[in-house]
Amino acid sequence: MSLWEYAPAPESREVANLKPSYRPFVGGEFVDGSGEPLRSLNPATEEVLAEVGTAAPSDVDAAVKAARKAYERTWRAMPGSERAKYVFRIARLMQERARELAVLETLDNGKPISESRDADVPTAAAHFFYHAGWADKLDHAGLGPEPRPLGVAGQIIPWNFPLLMLAWKVAPALATGNTVVLKPAETTPLTALVFAEICQQADLPPGVVNIVPGAGDIGAALVDHPGVDKVAFTGSTEVGKQIQRSVAGTGKRLTLELGGKAANIVFDDAPLDQAVEGIVNGIFFNQGHVCCAGSRLLVQESVAEELLDRLRARVSTLRLGDPLDKNTDIGAVNSAEQLARIRELADSGDAEGARRWTSPCPLPERGYFFAPTVFSEVQQSMRIAREEIFGPVLSVLTFRTPEEAVTKANNTPYGLSAGIWTEKGSRTLWMADRLRAGVVWANTFNRFDPAAPFGGYQESGFGREGGRTGLEAYLHVPS
Repeated sequence: MSLWEYAPAPESREVANLKPSYRPFVGGEFVDGSGEPLRSLNPATEEVLAEVGTAAPSDVDAAVKAARKAYERTWRAMPGSERAKYVFRIARLMQERARELAVLETLDNGKPISESRDADVPTAAAHFFYHAGWADKLDHAGLGPEPRPLGVAGQIIPWNFPLLMLAWKVAPALATGNTVVLKPAETTPLTALVFAEICQQADLPPGVVNIVPGAGDIGAALVDHPGVDKVAFTGSTEVGKQIQRSVAGTGKRLTLELGGKAANIVFDDAPLDQAVEGIVNGIFFNQGHVCCAGSRLLVQESVAEELLDRLRARVSTLRLGDPLDKNTDIGAVNSAEQLARIRELADSGDAEGARRWTSPCPLPERGYFFAPTVFSEVQQSMRIAREEIFGPVLSVLTFRTPEEAVTKANNTPYGLSAGIWTEKGSRTLWMADRLRAGVVWANTFNRFDPAAPFGGYQESGFGREGGRTGLEAYLHVPS
């Protein structure tokens, strides 16, 4: 009997309405940036998608001044019910342009179109819908009487979820009466600049949202600008520490969502097939480019061999290839630099004695791809168990008792997320109470909702985004 294969099901790249060039967005208009233009690449083909004008420090200054003017003259004084209309309109426009945004995100980022289409864009719109509902109810959020906006928010987002991270930051800022200057990641600026078009479509007052593409120096200029009242950053722990040093003593409010090395813990009474699906989703979703990825799998010793057999069989079925193909499970790594980082850490696993298994899927001849990889016989001292790989690489450790599982799970400087797989509710609660993680999932992984706050501890940052708690990060509230 012959084996059957999925026929190619490519999404049309024409839907993205890709332009040859994009420009910064300041004061409600697209302007020529004073920085050196950058070329945004398709990581799946290494082709140039578009030229992007970048900001210089002078443009950052102009953007902050535009945001301050909009805050003082328009946005701060606007009734919450009126702000809500703008935020709601943005959400509806994102839905109307959802297919365009999804294809553009996949071209620029490398993630599978199924993820952009079914997860990133709908969840981004959901954040604007959710926060639109809060705009006229802040007095009833339980944050004290008459909460007031902070002013101008400087926001810096990463390349792994470009549009979704924009929504996590921009939606609460606007709903609470703040104005925004946002810097997208250097390698994925395109959906942020299309979002600027959506702001124009929504007739958002000029200066309420400003977008300044550029590299790390532009992010630093935004953080250091004296006209910024609040800094929100998602990215690496190293850069987060630099930002914290920069704002220390300035009076600026700060939230940081940084790296992670999450433990996904499977007990011997867990439904193993369900756990395998959660493990795959936890580490191979978005090529492992997820801060809260379940990159450390802790398995109870008595079921470790059986679970690994099932896991390898399941990972072998994942399809790697063209991100625009609707059948693709694993897309392209975002950049050559990130691919080199993944390869270096995977090689360290070999050198330190872990047992490596790699999916037999073929790799495309062009583009930045890395096959799903599982390391077993991992020790806690190994780099692959300690350092954030930010790629499709899973490290497997074992444990015998719940106490040992807690000790191993907490043996990390990070503290962003964790997963627990067991049929015993009492064990779930016992573990969750002892795990040092901002989010703990039970019998699932990577489950998000705009109403649920998200954030970490230790070197995973501080502050929360989403939910009622996330509103407080953008408000003056009574102490």
